[in-house]
Amino acid sequence: MDLSIVIPCYNEVESLPSLWRDLSPALDGLARSRTVELVLVDDGSADGTYDSLAHMAATCPIGGVQIQVLWHPRNRGLGAALRTGFRSARGDVVVTTDRDGTYRFAEIPALLRSLTAGVDIVVASPYHPQGGVAGVPPVRLLLSKGSSALYRLLVSPAVHTYTSLFRAYRRAVVQDVAFESDGFLGGTELLVRAILQGRRVAEYPTILNVRAHGTSKARLLRTILAHVRFLGRVALHPLRVQPLSLGAPTGDQP
Repeated sequence: MDLSIVIPCYNEVESLPSLWRDLSPALDGLARSRTVELVLVDDGSADGTYDSLAHMAATCPIGGVQIQVLWHPRNRGLGAALRTGFRSARGDVVVTTDRDGTYRFAEIPALLRSLTAGVDIVVASPYHPQGGVAGVPPVRLLLSKGSSALYRLLVSPAVHTYTSLFRAYRRAVVQDVAFESDGFLGGTELLVRAILQGRRVAEYPTILNVRAHGTSKARLLRTILAHVRFLGRVALHPLRVQPLSLGAPTGDQP
């Protein structure tokens, strides 16, 4: 398998038709030159998301694309959904992205082109000098941009965006770099630990857009506190890193 695309979903049944409409052209183009799998993780939805994802997988008309649908019996959070997706992903390269349209699926090929020899992770970066933001609510922008600024001070000034989920990883990164958070901190924690292990990161400057579909599931205060605690750990204590075992998938089946 050349490429795995991991997308966490939670209570998204009403917006799944738009997900498929926006994602299908990108999958079709990618499948023309490589083997592709789509790993969809339903993180304990209560609105029929799993059944809709399973139907989408069963009726996928795009040749060369395999679809896995994984399921948590209860909502566990973004970080837990990512770990479940990583354990099942078989690609040499693993792309993670939101399903809400904040980053365009059409940019996946450009993200992959930035994963050049010697680069372990590519981060979509709206806070890069060549990136930008369009229509994002100020309070969420303050959290995301402010957190990234603090991580730049404490971890690496060479990386401008630490909170973007839209990334491309070499398989060795998601296999060997462990992260503990089950919530929205998970993606940031993974990136920070990878940098502290010496993994090479490149940025793909892009535009962060306002959500095209649905409403954010992030609990703002809880996310802020998680970042504050983690920043404290980064500043005051060396982070202990353990390899992540990619054994049997942990995604349950209903």
